[in-house]
Amino acid sequence: MESPFEILGVDSDADDAEIERAYRRRVKESHPDHGGSAEEFQAVYAAYREILNGYDGEGGADDGEGADRPSRRGDANGRGDEDDEDEPEESRVEFLNYEVLDDHGWALDDDDLFEKASAAGLDPADYGEIPVEPNQSLLEAAEDQGFAWPYACRGGACANCAVAVIEGEMEMDSSNILPSEMIADGIRLSCLNAPITDEMKVVYNVKHLPNLDELKLPPDRFERAHLND
Repeated sequence: MESPFEILGVDSDADDAEIERAYRRRVKESHPDHGGSAEEFQAVYAAYREILNGYDGEGGADDGEGADRPSRRGDANGRGDEDDEDEPEESRVEFLNYEVLDDHGWALDDDDLFEKASAAGLDPADYGEIPVEPNQSLLEAAEDQGFAWPYACRGGACANCAVAVIEGEMEMDSSNILPSEMIADGIRLSCLNAPITDEMKVVYNVKHLPNLDELKLPPDRFERAHLND
């Protein structure tokens, strides 16, 4: 059985930066939109989380004298707990998958859309909440929680990763393909943009909306570039 380090393709003594880069690379390789599968994507996510939680490279999580070590994520920037209160707080983003709206007779502009979604018993991949760290894109935050949200270029040149912001605000990078009317309607690209409010509600997977469908690109067009990042 492969170890978490083998799944990510790094040595067991890899530093935090190497592990982060390997995780981002493997997320792209294993994404269902890019020739991977949901099972492989989840295995990559589980491996990354296991390493962050103190996997010792010898078949399990650290115990004994290693159990008191901070997780890799907590120590990644070389800061101790004493600096935590100086760091910006993460945002909480409630999300809903656009693909389930038709199944339930809902519309994107329903005032009580998220109330209905909360009561519908949806699959965790279709409705839930994720934390987004300061300066982290919404797409990366979703991937960090094990969700395979759609994307293609990861650079603002297509609308595959588009989301509709229902409540709250996201920063808006000027280097993107979205027409001004879509931006005015609350459409943002999850690969570029991060929340700028403490709480936000978004509908993801809106790439099939009118005026967005023509801005999509085949995911495999960018696959080679991603694998060489």
